Amino acid sequence: MDDIIRGHIEVNTDTLDDKVLWKRADELPTYHLANIVDDHLMEITEVIRGEEWLPSLPLHYLLYEAFGWKETMPRFAHLSLLLKPVGNGKLSKRDGDKMGFPVFPLQWTNAEGETSHGYREDGYFPEAFVNLLALLGWNPGTEQEIFSMAELIDAFSLDKVQKAGAKFNPDKAKWFNKEYLRMKSDDELASLFEPVLEKHGVKADPAYVKKVVALVKERAVFVEDMWTVAQYLFVAPAGYAEKDVDKFWKEENYAKVLEVCGKLVEAAPSGKEAVGEFLEGYIREREWPMGKVMNCLRLALAGSASGLGIADIVSLIGIPEAAARVERAAATLGA
Repeated sequence: MDDIIRGHIEVNTDTLDDKVLWKRADELPTYHLANIVDDHLMEITEVIRGEEWLPSLPLHYLLYEAFGWKETMPRFAHLSLLLKPVGNGKLSKRDGDKMGFPVFPLQWTNAEGETSHGYREDGYFPEAFVNLLALLGWNPGTEQEIFSMAELIDAFSLDKVQKAGAKFNPDKAKWFNKEYLRMKSDDELASLFEPVLEKHGVKADPAYVKKVVALVKERAVFVEDMWTVAQYLFVAPAGYAEKDVDKFWKEENYAKVLEVCGKLVEAAPSGKEAVGEFLEGYIREREWPMGKVMNCLRLALAGSASGLGIADIVSLIGIPEAAARVERAAATLGA
């Protein structure tokens, strides 16, 4: 026998058992017979399937010969298995459940009522998922990892599919999605982000949403992540990170924040650069500790000391809103 991936294979027919091809009880063919006849009538030219079907290949060869269809027999290619991320063995639903990643393309519910989430429902882009699958067990022979569908069609060939199983890497799957997210235009991302905003009860100007996604898409893996990263650009923080409050919300810091914020309202600089220059200049002139003051200010604006640059936040939400958030933090946390 010949396999496109595994080459020439020889099997001693003495090792093969007899198979039931037709069940008299219900007058129905078994899979092996139905498969061969179906493929022949549809004029299938290539049969590509998993390596677990290799033991059936001798029987299928013999059936094509027995029917006199050897000359039109399709070519066979048996793909290597997808393996567990850790340990040995075939990738299974249990691996996904245990490690927190989907195994199925789409969400589905089995006969017992158990629901398995899918890549689509978890926020993966279809093109990222296809790209990920193509490189599991196939090597283009180059360093290229990101392929459009057209590029995959041009580059793919079965003779570059490896015989050994390919370990599935859930972190690499996320990497693919992140790369495809970054490649999307700001207009497309803004459109994809709109349903996320609606889910959180936010209605924002499309132009504003576009500015936000342009700023935060480098920090996101999925579209949903942009809400996690930038929700404070749409709504004021409902609370404040306790560890950051303990570390930065001290009298010597928030007193300076209240002062510089008041001066910012008076000066009313326009644009990100002007806001950044004003804040940095004011703090440096007074030789205040830049990190402590800025982290305290970010805590008031975003609810935590981590996040976007202060100038980015202020220029987007506006100076009046920034001042209102500082006053709200002072009232909530004490000043």
